[in-house]
Amino acid sequence: MASALSPVFVALRIGLHGLVAGLVALVIVTAVRAGAPFALVTVGLAVVLALTYASGIFLPHDRPASTPVLPRIWVALLSVEWVALISISPEAIYLVFPLFFLYLHVLPGWRGPAAVVASTVLAIGAFGAHRGFSAAGIVGPVIGSAVALAIGLGYRSLSREADERESLIVELTDTRARLDEAHRAAGVLDERGRLAREIHDTVTQSLSSIVMLLHAAERSDDADGRARRMLQARDAASDALVETRHFINELSPPALEAATIVEALERLAARTMETSTVTVRMTAHGAPVPVPTVVETALLRVAQGALANVVQHARASRIDMTLTMLDTEVILDIVDNGIGFDADVPSAAPDLSFGLRGMRDRVTVLGGTLSVESTPGFGTSIAASFELTP
Repeated sequence: MASALSPVFVALRIGLHGLVAGLVALVIVTAVRAGAPFALVTVGLAVVLALTYASGIFLPHDRPASTPVLPRIWVALLSVEWVALISISPEAIYLVFPLFFLYLHVLPGWRGPAAVVASTVLAIGAFGAHRGFSAAGIVGPVIGSAVALAIGLGYRSLSREADERESLIVELTDTRARLDEAHRAAGVLDERGRLAREIHDTVTQSLSSIVMLLHAAERSDDADGRARRMLQARDAASDALVETRHFINELSPPALEAATIVEALERLAARTMETSTVTVRMTAHGAPVPVPTVVETALLRVAQGALANVVQHARASRIDMTLTMLDTEVILDIVDNGIGFDADVPSAAPDLSFGLRGMRDRVTVLGGTLSVESTPGFGTSIAASFELTP
């Protein structure tokens, strides 16, 4: 991954390469023009040093803290060649400046600064041996080493910061990928739960009604009664088909397409009385207020599930369903006079557990609340409430 500091690092390396090339050329030109006794040897050593430097440009020495062996050998060869060169050419002493940066870049920890100090001492000694010791011959290498230390350590700091930023970006990218995957997994689980609730509240309940109607038709000795039950079973099957098609197309319940929630609940109550022996009374209180479609759907599904549970399990003779609309809240209460169950013990009504859990999940996912109160022998009360935004 490219760092924002990469152009800076590239510019510094190009500058270092240019500095080495310029200083090597200076050594060669000076030796040739001066006609020194060791001119050929000087040129040969300078060329060898240049080739050695060029061979190590592409070595993997970008991270001083984990420098492999080859870059260290490369720097050691350059140092030996430089020492041999400064013994016969005073101009080669200036090559110590690019060596400073190489030591600080390649050698990890304290070894880089120690190599800078040692090469500074060698440069001062070589300068004194060729041209005599002077203040300029001492101050120049010392200042150069100090500047190199400042730049080199700054380079290390920038490189370390770039590494940390790169690691942080990689970590953030991985974290985001994991979060996206977790969100997708959570979405899949939510969708599975939603589908399970939809199927339970629509297809399953309709099939249960059809089965009950067919059983009633089988037990009936009256031909008219049998025909009526068969007709009701056919109507229930038709309704189930419509529900399933709309469910597949992700539309609102067909009962709400051309009716209010009150009308849909009234039709549900009438249909329940037609297909069972339970009396259902639907009552609406309060002035009609705008209710979001998702909330209306949830209320209808809760009513369908609750009524189906009563018909199948409660042995009740009466259900009172009340829809209360307030300015900031809508409440649906469903009370039956059935056998009830122990609401404090989840295993007391295993057949109801999925339906009740589905109701609760459906309500809570929309920010509503669902309460279930029941006592064995005294019926059950279910209340679903949603706050309405003004």
